[in-house]
Amino acid sequence: MNRLKSYLWAMDNNTKDWKEMYEGRIMIPAGTPGNPTELPDFENDTTYWSGDVSYTIELTNRQAYDRPTVLCMIPAEMLGIEAYDTAVADDCYRQWIPHLQEKNEELFNRHKPPEETGWFYYAEPGGEVLERNSAYFAMRPRKDYQLQGVGSKIHFPEGEVGEPQMCLGMRFQVQLKKKDKKKAIKLLVGDVPAAVQAFIRCFDRKRSKNVRALSEKQKNLREWLSNSDYCAFLANGSILPRNEKTGMAMENAVPFRAPEGEEIEACGIKGFGVKKGVTVITGGGYSGKSTVLDTISAGIYDHILGDGRELCVTDASAVSISAEDGRCVKMLDISPFISWIPGGDTTDFKTDHASGSTSQAANILESIDSGSRLLLIDEDRSATNFMIRDDLMKELIKREPITPFTERVNELYETLGVSTILVIGGSGEYLSVADNVYMMDEYVMYNVTDRAKEIYASHTGENRSEALYPKVSGWSQKRILMTEGFTPYPKVFGPEKLQVPDVDYIIIGEEKIDTKPIHDLACHDQRTAIGFMLRILENRHGGDLFAAPDKPTIDLAEEVDKLYAEIEQEGLDKVYSGFFPGCDRFLALPRRIDLLAVIYRMRRVKYTKNE
Repeated sequence: MNRLKSYLWAMDNNTKDWKEMYEGRIMIPAGTPGNPTELPDFENDTTYWSGDVSYTIELTNRQAYDRPTVLCMIPAEMLGIEAYDTAVADDCYRQWIPHLQEKNEELFNRHKPPEETGWFYYAEPGGEVLERNSAYFAMRPRKDYQLQGVGSKIHFPEGEVGEPQMCLGMRFQVQLKKKDKKKAIKLLVGDVPAAVQAFIRCFDRKRSKNVRALSEKQKNLREWLSNSDYCAFLANGSILPRNEKTGMAMENAVPFRAPEGEEIEACGIKGFGVKKGVTVITGGGYSGKSTVLDTISAGIYDHILGDGRELCVTDASAVSISAEDGRCVKMLDISPFISWIPGGDTTDFKTDHASGSTSQAANILESIDSGSRLLLIDEDRSATNFMIRDDLMKELIKREPITPFTERVNELYETLGVSTILVIGGSGEYLSVADNVYMMDEYVMYNVTDRAKEIYASHTGENRSEALYPKVSGWSQKRILMTEGFTPYPKVFGPEKLQVPDVDYIIIGEEKIDTKPIHDLACHDQRTAIGFMLRILENRHGGDLFAAPDKPTIDLAEEVDKLYAEIEQEGLDKVYSGFFPGCDRFLALPRRIDLLAVIYRMRRVKYTKNE
C-alpha cells in the first residue's frame, strides 16, 4: 500500500478525478529482469499490496471518482478455508461487514453527509445465500515485483514467485472526503488494511465450518428433492413467521412440525414433504397458510444459519404467480385459458394493458415455457374469475371465454408434470381437484384431504363436469424474439441508457420495466444484475442500428444459457459496466427464469411466429 500512499501524497489536494490512483502508473527501470531494454518502461497496475493481501482500486462509475470500489483478495489459507463454495464466501462477507460498520461508527457525524466525513459502503445481504460479485473465491497471481525506495519505481526479482493461490474476494466502496488527500490516505492506506487484519484475526473458523456443513446438507436435500416424488420439503423445527423489521425468524414463533402421519425423513432430517401434483393449503384468517406458502417460495434459495428456514427447500424452478393488471403481453398463445376475445385471436394474443385474468394466464404460460415445474398461487393475489367459476355461474353464463384454473390445474400435472401449490381461503371448488388438502390452525398444519372431499361431495355430488373444457392439444409457445426494438439505445441519437433505481424498475433504452410482480427476486442486487445482463444480450443481438440484417431474430433461450455459462466461467462481475451511474455496484445472480420474466415484460420488443 506504500505505492498507493505515494500516489495520494503526490496528488493535487483539489483533484476531482483521482487520476494517479486509478492509473497506478509504475516504472520498470532499464536493464532489469522485467525490462532488459536501455530505457525505462511504464505500465499501469491498480492492484496494491499489504503483505499477502491485495487491494485493487476500481472506478465505480464515471460520476463517482471520489467513491472507488475496492476489491480485497485474501488468501484462503490465511482464514483456514478449504471449501470454496458460495455459502462460505457469503458467510465471510457477513463476518466482514461488522468491521466496516465499526469504521463507519468512527466516521459518523450527524451534521455532515458521508461526502464530508468519508464512509464505507457494502452489499447488504438478506437471509438468502446468493452468488454475488461482492463475495466469491477465485485464483489470484502472487505479487511478482518489489518497490525500489519510495514511489512507483519497481523491479522484478529473479526466480519463481510461486503458483497462483485461491483467495477470498470481497468488494466494498470507500467514500473519500473531497479536497482532503490526508483523509483519503487514512481511509485507504490506514483504515482498510487495519479492518482487513482485524477481520483475519477475528475470523470465526468454527462458524465457517458450520456454514459449510449446512451448505452440504442443503445441497443433499436439493439433490434428494430432485429425484423424489416431492416438490418441497419443510424441516421440523423450522421457524416460518418473519420479523417484519429484520426479515429474520420471528421471536417466540411456533416451530413448524409435519402434520400427524405425514412426517418423512430426507437426508437424516425429519419434516414434511409436499408431494408433486395439486396441493391446497387452507385455513382461517391469520392461521399461517400464507406464511407456509411464503416459506415454500423462499425455499428456491438456500438460507443462512439462524434464518429459521435453513432446511426448507423447494424445486428451484418454482414461480410465484399472481394477477398483474396492466402488464403487456406479446404474441402469446393464451388459448388454454382464454378461448376467445372480441376482435382478437387468443392463440396470438397481444395487449399493452392485460386484465387480471389474461395477465395471470400469461404469467402461468410464460413460466411453464421458461421451464417451471412448480406454480405457487395465493388466492389473495389472483383474479377471481380466472381462479374459479362455480356451477351456479356456469349454469347462468353460457358464453364465457375464460377456462378457470380449476379446470386446468390437474391437466398441467398430468400432461406436463407441472405441480401447483395453492393457498385457498374462500373457494371450495379447489377441494375437488386437490390431491392433498392441508389446513392451518394457529400455525399448526393438519391433513384434511379426506374430510375436504367428503364435504365437497355432500354439497355438490361426486362428479365434476369436464365436458365444457376439452383438454389442451398443445401447451408450447411458438414465438421468437426479434432484434428490432431489442436495444439499450434510445430511438433518437444518443448513448446507451440503463438505470436500476431502488424502486423496482429497470430502465433500459426506451423501456421502463416493472419488476414488482416478479415476486421471486430476492433483492435489489439481483435486479441490478438483470439490468446489466439484459444490456449484454441486447448489445450482442439486438438494436435497430446494430442488428445484422440476415439475423432478424434471436434464439432467446440459447443466448441466455450462453450468458449464464460465461458468468459461471468468468464470474458475475463480467456483466458490470461503470458507464452507468444510475446502477449500483453490487450484483447478485438472478435465476434464469426471472431474467426471462423481465424480458417478457418489455413493451417495445417484437416477436414473430416459429411455425
